[in-house]
Amino acid sequence: MSTENFYSNLPALEKFLDITDSSNYVLVPEDWQIIITDIKGSTQAIESGRYKNVNSLGACSIVAILNIARNIEIPFIFGGDGASILIPPQMINEAKQALLGIQDLARQGFDMELRVGIVPVSVVTPRHELKIAKLRVSENYDQAIFKGGGLTYATDLVKDVATAGLYAPVMDNLIPNADFSGLECRWQDIPSRHGEIVTLLVLATAPSDSQSNKIYREVITQIQRIYGSEHNFHPVVKSNLNLSFNSQKLATETTIFTQSKGWIYQKFYLLKIKIEIFLGWFFMKFKVKIGEMDWGLYKKIVVESTDHKKFDDLLRMVISGHPSQRKKLVSYLDKKFEEGRLVYGCHISDRALMTCLIFERHGRQVHFIDGADGGYAIAAKAMKEQMRR
Repeated sequence: MSTENFYSNLPALEKFLDITDSSNYVLVPEDWQIIITDIKGSTQAIESGRYKNVNSLGACSIVAILNIARNIEIPFIFGGDGASILIPPQMINEAKQALLGIQDLARQGFDMELRVGIVPVSVVTPRHELKIAKLRVSENYDQAIFKGGGLTYATDLVKDVATAGLYAPVMDNLIPNADFSGLECRWQDIPSRHGEIVTLLVLATAPSDSQSNKIYREVITQIQRIYGSEHNFHPVVKSNLNLSFNSQKLATETTIFTQSKGWIYQKFYLLKIKIEIFLGWFFMKFKVKIGEMDWGLYKKIVVESTDHKKFDDLLRMVISGHPSQRKKLVSYLDKKFEEGRLVYGCHISDRALMTCLIFERHGRQVHFIDGADGGYAIAAKAMKEQMRR
């Protein structure tokens, strides 16, 4: 019996707090595969100012696999410097070719090394559960939610030097073939309305699933108490969304689509996207309607389709707020850390970074959010320090 439609058939949760209810999850089929990607040395690259390149390569992993999935709906999650993606067995050979193409792009276009691993779900499940749910973020984007420890275990297998070789895909006789269509990096960094952007990671350390659910519920509720409704702490708002015409800011997208094609093609591509950006600015400013597309609503579509809060064995959030609110949140989290209930990491910036996957301009799309200057990668480093303590 084919399992390729198992994810598309899942009912979507409507409230973020529903992710703390274990009954909302199902087990991932044993014949599926887990793709893990991340940039080696991403923290150093970010500290040298290359955070946009790191984020974009993480997004490339997702868009290249989605483009070979075609009509099969597959779950994925963006981690800032990499991604986790689940695929059915029939996609494995095309996925390897796409991953090889992304590795070539990382190496030749950005002088970075993309670590890649493919772990069968059947390898993970004897040790940890791999459970999944689907959260309705907007009419254009459903987000995958993971729990059970299986995704974290797969990531550890890929990153651990003792086991990495077992799960590095065999690329012999394969031709790199990655399609990055849909990827866009055309917005300016998004300044916080309230002074700062907090990129937050929280991992419950409770011994049981029910206790962990309770901790995550408490943390999410506490964030709402401190910051107010989601509208108040959402890092992306229409008034702060501005397109970029800066060639340097557009260089990452240009490199992705023109690497190895020569400088003349690069100049042509940069000119092409600047014309597209101008038209987008004009259409949005004057609320132009073209067929079914109402450009006056486009920024609203973007805001609604962001992934600023998610869960993959730990809570990930990007929050806009005042420094005084962040101090209250850190005080609360410190207390829970001292009680041994959780570990956490956070990174503070004055703006957020957005990388976009757009498959239909007025339909299916997702906008990946991270804190500028390091975001999730720096928060993860801080959380690991707490775990060592």
